Amino acid sequence: MADKFKFRLTDVSELKDSYDLVVIGSGAAGLTSAIQAKELGLNPIILEKMDKLGGNSTRASSGMNAAETLVQLKHNVVDSYEDFFEETYVGGGRMNNTELLRYFTDHAALSIDWLADHGIRLDDITITGGMSKMRTHRPASMAPIGAFLVTELLKQIQELEIPLFAGVKVNELEKDSDGKVAGMKVTANGEAKHIAAKAIILATGGFGANQDMLVKYRPDLKGYKTTNQVGATGDGIRLAEELGAKVVDMDQIQVHPTVQQDNAHAYLIGEAVRGEGAILVNKSGKRFINELDTRKTVSNAIDGLNEGGAYLVFGKAIRDRVKAVEFYDSIGLVNTGNTVEEVADKTGLDGKALAETVATWNKAVADHNDTEFGRTTGMDRSIEDGPFYTIHIAPAVHYTMGGVGINKETEVLTDDDQVIPGLYACGEIVGGLHGNNRIGGNSIAETVIFGRQAGQQVFNYLN
Repeated sequence: MADKFKFRLTDVSELKDSYDLVVIGSGAAGLTSAIQAKELGLNPIILEKMDKLGGNSTRASSGMNAAETLVQLKHNVVDSYEDFFEETYVGGGRMNNTELLRYFTDHAALSIDWLADHGIRLDDITITGGMSKMRTHRPASMAPIGAFLVTELLKQIQELEIPLFAGVKVNELEKDSDGKVAGMKVTANGEAKHIAAKAIILATGGFGANQDMLVKYRPDLKGYKTTNQVGATGDGIRLAEELGAKVVDMDQIQVHPTVQQDNAHAYLIGEAVRGEGAILVNKSGKRFINELDTRKTVSNAIDGLNEGGAYLVFGKAIRDRVKAVEFYDSIGLVNTGNTVEEVADKTGLDGKALAETVATWNKAVADHNDTEFGRTTGMDRSIEDGPFYTIHIAPAVHYTMGGVGINKETEVLTDDDQVIPGLYACGEIVGGLHGNNRIGGNSIAETVIFGRQAGQQVFNYLN
């Protein structure tokens, strides 16, 4: 079982003065890049500033998007790279870096295969907002993708004996007289140390937990809660900028529409809940939006209610398809009732109005025709069989689409689009791929697709 796996960190006392490749960050992008590099014959190490491994990747819940996969065909879904590209492009406001996006959509299926080749199987599929086809891959257990993937990748790291050091903070990157990456200054166990490195992969994530940085680029987000883990503070972006890297789209910050934040902690309620059939209602118990429109549109609609959020409504058939609900329920985020009226009463909603809304929705599902809001996806299950559930949600900062500029080889670029030799970046630290709105399921896909690419391109660079 994944929860019984205990990863063995490398003791910081074993940190050497020189390496061919240093990967900074232990999320899915960093782990994938290190595995790929190691399998090509390199000897990478991974540095993580936090005590806890996995970064924001551990919090991902929906799945990993890919088109034209064997998994889709087994589920009778015929898809195309072109549709995947176009829907992501439209979903990103046509602001996406098309070079990165083309590589992404053309290499996603290969990355599903690469994971399967490593015993990491994503054999179930669901759908997220902005997509027309079920292309969000997840484990057959329907477990949240993030913790599952990080655990499985850490097993590979351990098996390959790739050193992973936690509690090591990188303070500065260095170049030599030729402008090539040469090393870094770090703090390890409270002590300053210098590490020489021929190549560096930045996989440090975004800046969703850095309130000052968020407000610098988006003053309107002041005071918003975040779904990010506390280490997502944009350190890697600063390190790259100081070395001459350009940044792009820094004001493009995604607010996720469905976050339970009534307590001190904010809990992302994954898009799979809506993807499997949940609806959103306002305080009057009425729907107000196509629940699977893009995150930006749904967030704006919830904010536009001026009611302090909205409510997810779903039944047993949907809950059975989203294992994460078990966790949400265990920590008290879910209201339950044997009838729609009962759960409405517990939630503080008008029972009669909610019952009418649910009945109208169930007819839309039966007819596959949502005359109210034109929803066409996530309509495979009605909300007919109890128990019935509600979760109070509101938008919160979730993902930073902006970051370091790279080319499709994951090489970090300067303001005039020159490559910084030996410096690579992958994952949420990178800007440009998602345009002005990230599609659910594309972040995990990005970590694996570009993590693999970074590992491969460093191999080319060092050979």
